[in-house]
Amino acid sequence: MHGKATETAIAAMGYLAERYDGGTTLVSAADIARHRKLQRPYVAKVLTELARAGLVRGVRGPGGGYALARDPGAIHLIDVHALFERADDDACPFGGGICGQGEKCPLHDAFAKVRAASEHILQRTTLAVFRSPRRSST
Repeated sequence: MHGKATETAIAAMGYLAERYDGGTTLVSAADIARHRKLQRPYVAKVLTELARAGLVRGVRGPGGGYALARDPGAIHLIDVHALFERADDDACPFGGGICGQGEKCPLHDAFAKVRAASEHILQRTTLAVFRSPRRSST
């Protein structure tokens, strides 16, 4: 449902949200990659895109790093998702003009519901969710 760039961006943004202190503390791409078990060069590339979009603030040089550009409660997952995923009105896995040429395929309506539910979650969920205390599993 989501590509590698989106997953990496959400993981990085979640890590920055966990450490958000008003933007004072900067976190390196290497720290994010290590804590999220991701490839450092790819994290750096994704952070560059997030900075270009104004979602993170990047500072170069010694002592540099990244911080969220605004409060985690003001950044929705859809803001991150929209940077890396193409807008696609076709919820059907067949897409590409196969489904809808005549009757819809048998899976079309089911996948449209899944896509709508996913879209709803992305629109209503902010990065503040990463700041909530983690529930311990029992």
